Amino acid sequence: MTTETEATPTRDLESMEDIIIAENVDKWFGDFQALDNISMRIKEHEIVVVLGPSGSGKSTFIRCLNRLEEHDAGRIVIDGIEMNDDVRNLNAIRSEVGMVFQQFNLFPHLSVMNNITLGPRKVRRMPKLDADALAMQLLERVGIPEQAEKYPAQLSGGQQQRVAIARALAMQPKIMLFDEPTSALDPEMIKEVLDVMQELARSGMTMIVVTHEMGFAREVADRLIFFDEGSLVEEGTPQHFFENPQEDRTKLFLSQIL
Repeated sequence: MTTETEATPTRDLESMEDIIIAENVDKWFGDFQALDNISMRIKEHEIVVVLGPSGSGKSTFIRCLNRLEEHDAGRIVIDGIEMNDDVRNLNAIRSEVGMVFQQFNLFPHLSVMNNITLGPRKVRRMPKLDADALAMQLLERVGIPEQAEKYPAQLSGGQQQRVAIARALAMQPKIMLFDEPTSALDPEMIKEVLDVMQELARSGMTMIVVTHEMGFAREVADRLIFFDEGSLVEEGTPQHFFENPQEDRTKLFLSQIL
């Protein structure tokens, strides 16, 4: 984890624009309501950690933010673009939102380098030399430049997740979504991924992170949001959550994981 001198600097978020707006968002899977009237606003450069038990709706919510899941009611606006059925809007939003999953979702038949450069070359029409240079910069940033020519199966889980982060960053997004990025990792590999995420937070990236890593939440988050049974139960600063949670459901959850 970071030392006190490395902690994420205090930012004047009040002066920032809202980059994500969710208003009265509902999501159903058949008869099951996964999201129930979710409303929140997230500022540019804000780091938000989403907590909650399994099945609470937290992953479904962030998947709705880049239309991996389609919300059934309400309104989602990403950087001024409304999420709707207009393909142009959807493509514009997806170009601004990167996502890192529990499972690394790397292409096993492509080298690390080609996994990272595929998006910039195919979607952004970036010349190969430029894409290769960007990929090497990102591999340096995540601490594994020596793995550029290897294939995913030759890497540890932590290294694969760092490649997945580099791949998302290669599209130069304004927002990064993380869906339990360390949950599939062995314990000794978790820190190397969290260190990369902390560096990303310090750089000013807007981040929404679904995680149970309480040390990361305490040190890095500007705000914590607690979901349960598809509802947003409580939100506040890390100090609020860890020292003075208000809702009984939040208190119970924290007592079970701390």
